[in-house]
Amino acid sequence: MIHQKSSQFQGLRSQSELEQHSKLRQEPEKDLSSVDEPATREGTGVRTESGTAASEENEDPAASLFPPPLPQPRICMWKYLDIHSMHRLEKTANVEEMREVLAKLLGLGCPEQSLQDAITLDLFSHTLIFCRQKGFSLEQTSTACALLQDLHKACIETSLGNVEECYRYFTSLLFCHGVRRPPFSINLFKEEELLALADYVVNTYFRHFKLYKYAFTPQVRLDLSLTYVGLQPPKLWPEDETKKEGEEVEEQAVTLQEEEPETVVKPEQESSQVSILRAYIKNQLNKELGQLQQLVEERLRASEERLSSKLNTLERSFQPLPGKGKNKTK
Repeated sequence: MIHQKSSQFQGLRSQSELEQHSKLRQEPEKDLSSVDEPATREGTGVRTESGTAASEENEDPAASLFPPPLPQPRICMWKYLDIHSMHRLEKTANVEEMREVLAKLLGLGCPEQSLQDAITLDLFSHTLIFCRQKGFSLEQTSTACALLQDLHKACIETSLGNVEECYRYFTSLLFCHGVRRPPFSINLFKEEELLALADYVVNTYFRHFKLYKYAFTPQVRLDLSLTYVGLQPPKLWPEDETKKEGEEVEEQAVTLQEEEPETVVKPEQESSQVSILRAYIKNQLNKELGQLQQLVEERLRASEERLSSKLNTLERSFQPLPGKGKNKTK
């Protein structure tokens, strides 16, 4: 089914290209004057685009709140590990020797001292062991390592969360090596091998996606600045001006201590205002408490009246009639 769909897609693509070529041939040649006008327009458009691109480059990339776009998926056979590197890895006898050769091929410095190099070496060494267990060829093993390397680069490109984008990018990379559609994709892996490789990457890399991002990306801090309506925004002062402000504050404190006898009336005024507020609050609370007491007393009286009425009705129902008692005595 996959081969039939790919052949149909190739046929449709070739037909569309032939139609485009025929349309280009049918178009008449234009005058030189008509050619010059769009050329000048295109020149002005390029200038404006370059200006906007330059302004975008000047902006801080860390200030963007969205992750950057991922590259287009392409065939990555022999991308990072060529055939000579794969032959060197095949000649290794044990896992330790394979890790040493792999560290040299990937350009890792000292995994014992660098945490990131150690994590990268563990990631690719386990991938090579998985490929050997599944019986992958040299081309397939090199491609599997390249797929994982491109996925890891997409993960650590930004500190923001991009799990879904990375997963879509990884699946598109898999399809580039599972369907015969040159020059866009090749059928390097079979369907079972693709499923096994996808399960391995999901269970090893995507399961620890946040740990990889934490270890390989810088920490992001959010600084909030709040502005209130009707108030001036705070000004950020350099160190020299802050020192001057500190000296001015000390001088003002000294002057205030000297002028204390003149401004002694303020605490008395404040105490009088506080006493007025306290008296007003007490009066309001007393009124509220009195109203609550009245409500409670009224409800108690009403409940007592109801209970007494019910008791009276019950007593009347149990009292014997006077006529019946006289007949019995006779």
